[in-house]
Amino acid sequence: MFIEPNFRGERRGWIEVICGSMFSGKTEELIRRLKRVKIANLKAEIFKPAIDVRYDEIKIVSHDENKIHSTPVDNSQTILLMAQDVDVVGIDEAQFFDEQVVSVCEQLALKGIRVIVAGLDMDYQGNPFGPMPKLLAIADYITKLHAICMQCGNIANISYRKIALDGQVVLGEKDIYEPRCRHCAQLP
Repeated sequence: MFIEPNFRGERRGWIEVICGSMFSGKTEELIRRLKRVKIANLKAEIFKPAIDVRYDEIKIVSHDENKIHSTPVDNSQTILLMAQDVDVVGIDEAQFFDEQVVSVCEQLALKGIRVIVAGLDMDYQGNPFGPMPKLLAIADYITKLHAICMQCGNIANISYRKIALDGQVVLGEKDIYEPRCRHCAQLP
């Protein structure tokens, strides 16, 4: 997407948020958008939380095994330091970042940078997850993706945890989580 200059000749940045449950295609969509950025010869920096090493320590990898190089970071302030002289910043798994990621995204957008953020909007209990509600509130564009409920086949918006584990953040895949609709996610 071309960044239009405003009437003063400055670039205008914005924030795009891609959200949904696990297995809904958030990372796939993030990678798709970032590949288009590269085709347009725009300079991009891509970040992911350092704790997310499920598929790869460096790359962002979708469930369909599409990959794109990224920089793992421990906190969102690092993104500000590393995102110098770029047109686009991509951030995956935003729910795992600290609350300052909201301010970081806002600062980047005010500098004229297009910010594309992907993350779970709800945790396994259907509650708002980490900084995602605030990111959704400040976003200029929102894409909500849905998976397919593994119980009934309807659209799913909850990442249902199949086994009892303590804590909101438990990294896992199909062995621990499955997408479910609101009805099928109700605990007995």
